[in-house]
Amino acid sequence: MDNDDFLEAYLKDRREIVEEALQRYLPDEDSMPQELHTAIHYSVFSGGKRMRPILCLAALEACGGDIATAMPTACALELIHTYSLIHDDLPAMDNDDFRRGKPTCHKVFSEAMAILAGDALLTEAFVLLSQAEKVRLPAERRLAVIQEISFAAGMAGMVGGQALDMLAETVEPDLDGLEQIHRRKTGALIGAAVKTGAILAGAGEEKIKAVGRYGANIGLAFQIADDILNVEGDSGVMGKNTGSDAARGKVTYPSLLGMDRAKALLAKSVDEAIDSIALFDARALPLRVIARYVMERNS
Repeated sequence: MDNDDFLEAYLKDRREIVEEALQRYLPDEDSMPQELHTAIHYSVFSGGKRMRPILCLAALEACGGDIATAMPTACALELIHTYSLIHDDLPAMDNDDFRRGKPTCHKVFSEAMAILAGDALLTEAFVLLSQAEKVRLPAERRLAVIQEISFAAGMAGMVGGQALDMLAETVEPDLDGLEQIHRRKTGALIGAAVKTGAILAGAGEEKIKAVGRYGANIGLAFQIADDILNVEGDSGVMGKNTGSDAARGKVTYPSLLGMDRAKALLAKSVDEAIDSIALFDARALPLRVIARYVMERNS
């Protein structure tokens, strides 16, 4: 089996595992208040790649851990990611009408219900992370995971990055400023995904730092790839409008560097991610092939 076939099979298998766990952990769609839970299910089960939970599982496997111990964390990461997408799509933020080929949450329900659905998903993620009965783990390991994800999701991470991104619409950032935005907005949660996988596996400090460097570079690569796809991508394949960044006057890697230099930076980030996990054995193959996938994906 070549790497492409391996990756396709691996992503499909892990995506199915994550989907099954999300169905178990979330309240039923017809729970009260029904419209809130319908909005949550609409957004969570809209066909996402599940890349953050998969990266968590891949890092855990690279460190010799048991997948079952990581499922609450993997699902919590997906809930936080989905909340961020719901809120990013709102008129006060990015004002997007489509996500993954479907009308965005606020278009189907209402702005108020979309805000509440996002609030509920963020809160439920930490309920899931803190429930000791889900998975038996040492308390210090569980606390380290909660701290890592809290930091990545909050002011120093995703929320702060989104604020910087919005402020950059009036004050154009330089390359360092743009990287700061995206290391926080996109990269922080991806970095937390791989680091928590290693923490859950009981890995030593050297391996946790190594996957942290991997995650930082993959997070940056994800954003550069998104910026490139927003210019060159096929909206039918991507499931959302292309050209929206330019229409809003947003500064992106292609607009700041030009397309050729943006693609070169993408390749450099992927290479550095792979180099950072050189100390790992063959169990890290999923992390290595996912890094290449980030650069080659079309959606």
